[in-house]
Amino acid sequence: MSEPSVALLTPGVHNSACFEHSFLARQMGVELVEGRDLVCRDETVFMRTTSGEQRVDVLYRRVDDELLDPVQFRPDSLVGCPGLLNAARRGRITIANAVGNGVADDKLVYTYVPAMIRYHLAAEPILANVTTYRLEDPDQLASVLGRLDQLVLKPVGGSGGYGILIGHQASDEQLAAARVAISANPRGWIAQELVALSTAPTSVGGHLEARHLDLRPFAVNDGGKIWVVAGGLTRVALPEGGLVVNSSQGGGSKDTWVVVEDPCGDDGVEATTTRPGHGPLVGARPNRGPDPAGSGTEQRQQQQQQAGRTGGRSPC
Repeated sequence: MSEPSVALLTPGVHNSACFEHSFLARQMGVELVEGRDLVCRDETVFMRTTSGEQRVDVLYRRVDDELLDPVQFRPDSLVGCPGLLNAARRGRITIANAVGNGVADDKLVYTYVPAMIRYHLAAEPILANVTTYRLEDPDQLASVLGRLDQLVLKPVGGSGGYGILIGHQASDEQLAAARVAISANPRGWIAQELVALSTAPTSVGGHLEARHLDLRPFAVNDGGKIWVVAGGLTRVALPEGGLVVNSSQGGGSKDTWVVVEDPCGDDGVEATTTRPGHGPLVGARPNRGPDPAGSGTEQRQQQQQQAGRTGGRSPC
């Protein structure tokens, strides 16, 4: 197929990442659709347009597995398309990311990554994992329960920052509840040592304050080689003292600058930046003033259909 019809499926305007979905669709030059914009007939998916129905060949979905098709998964889903999975089985539409690929993002799987590297690549990991404890191990469970107030607790099947408990910031009641939940289902939780996140000046209420942040780089695998894309996503925890950077938990984003040697430049550096809502800029210089983009304007109410869920993950 020389010119496939591509669409990006979003849960809708109440999703915390709706801005990113809209931006991605514009930059990719594809249609942005919600579940109600799609119809599946004769195991073929169409999107409703002002000029009639148009077939969809590729669907980049930003909807959780369990909400994607109410025929196959949760029947109460309002953000999916009935019949979508049957069309995919017949090969009449390609879904990216594929249903079920979130298993690779399982937090317990993370603990096995060093062993995977050694087994499959016959090499030692270059970057060490954050020290993570598998609570299904009785010895590790006993150790963790003895110092819950020093660790970070995460539900294995969680996403979007939901369910995370920062031990030293938790109340006695929260720690007691966590102890009960972990003891009842050790396999459903991991514990990690606290990582001291860096801070950066952030525009908050018209003035600069220090806020914790993290950097997410992106690696591309074309089947033959792997390379890291210039720039990346810098996420910032906007609540004072916060350590959870997810947008669904009140986080935001900041400009990302990569400074490298430039023998042709007058100051010896060349900067590459990626900005929310903009493409990469090469050779530009950072703005030293406050950045309104870090003020939290990207925060969105969590999609109402997903607000009550306790598990699941967002495809990414």
